[in-house]
Amino acid sequence: MTTELRALRKEDWNVWYDNLLRAFGGATELAEQRELWQALTPYDRSIGAWDGDQCVGSAGAFDFRLTVPGGAVVPAAGVTMVGVAATHRRRGVLTSMMRRQLDDVRSWGEPLAVLTASEPVIYGRFGYGLATHRLSADIDTTRVRLSVPPGTDDVRLRYADPADVLDACEAVYARRVPERPGMLARRPGWERLDLLDTDRHRDGASPLQCVVAERVDGAGSEVVGYTRFRIKSDWGPSGAEGVVQLSALEAVDPAGRAALWRFLFDIDLTGCIIAHRLPVDEPALHLVSDIRRCGLRVRDDLHLRLVDVGAALRARTYQAPLDVVFEVQDAFCPWNEGRWRLTGDPKGATCERTADAADLSLSVRELGAAYLGGVSLSSLAAAGRVRELRQGALTEASVGFLASGPAPWLPHGF
Repeated sequence: MTTELRALRKEDWNVWYDNLLRAFGGATELAEQRELWQALTPYDRSIGAWDGDQCVGSAGAFDFRLTVPGGAVVPAAGVTMVGVAATHRRRGVLTSMMRRQLDDVRSWGEPLAVLTASEPVIYGRFGYGLATHRLSADIDTTRVRLSVPPGTDDVRLRYADPADVLDACEAVYARRVPERPGMLARRPGWERLDLLDTDRHRDGASPLQCVVAERVDGAGSEVVGYTRFRIKSDWGPSGAEGVVQLSALEAVDPAGRAALWRFLFDIDLTGCIIAHRLPVDEPALHLVSDIRRCGLRVRDDLHLRLVDVGAALRARTYQAPLDVVFEVQDAFCPWNEGRWRLTGDPKGATCERTADAADLSLSVRELGAAYLGGVSLSSLAAAGRVRELRQGALTEASVGFLASGPAPWLPHGF
């Protein structure tokens, strides 16, 4: 049995997408959700595997812009909608799609590819390394209190229809993008993602609610933060046990962020806040009275691959001066194989091929894990994934690569 890979055509989208849904268990998408994903699908950047007239595989690549250390926003292919029909597993369909996709990404001149993995075990063999983690929290607000910073009481909060204040909230989000590696600059249409509010999103909770934080002065008011959430009401033997389901919270300063968190803590008839996608260095964790009652859990999130080693390493800055020669292994994208001299500091970097002796040896997977600064090259070396060939090179590279500001974080899935 043979399969044919070809670019996705608009008339094939429904069949292509239904194959994807089937690969993920056969869930039925509601009309609003399906319409949004169809509108966001980049047809010329998506491929399907076909066995005759049957779609048996799918893979797409959004044209994202990803913040890297130093604040630059770099083109990155957002790998998505990857699925293979159960009838065609272990026949090389996924490998052929990944091969085609990475060749395409290289031809588009995009130095990075990123994805979130339903099964992380799959993508390491294609050169993706785990670059960011996300934090989940289950905060007992009946027992935990916040100690807020000065200026919090000067922030005014108000309820607003999520759609009515979308532009103001997007302006806050855009201000945050350059500040944290891993954040995605919002492409047209993506602002709609967090506003999806179907029965499946609610799962018995309220419709999506929004509160904005404003700073008021003589010239008027400015939105400096927002939160989106739902309330799931519940009653127990002792009374109300409602849950605040946090969808998003962004603010441009500590006072605005603290004001929004305090509001969520104090919502009547609730005793818990559940959040599934917080940065691992979430500032609110420094304000709580009892960290043990916050139910913290960490899991993998963004997986990153260097499609063009030289261009990718040149695109970011390094928190301390370094001059290191990497011996890179990359069997799946052999154009990256070989030695690369990286010279960089907080102002910029160069990275070119070299015949000089290598200082560190590693695969492109480890470079991807360390790229955003959230994973230490030293920790990878301790796991046997990086070899030091020149004494001192590991410390030099590890310090240079680590993020000097906020921890890398992916604000939403794709």
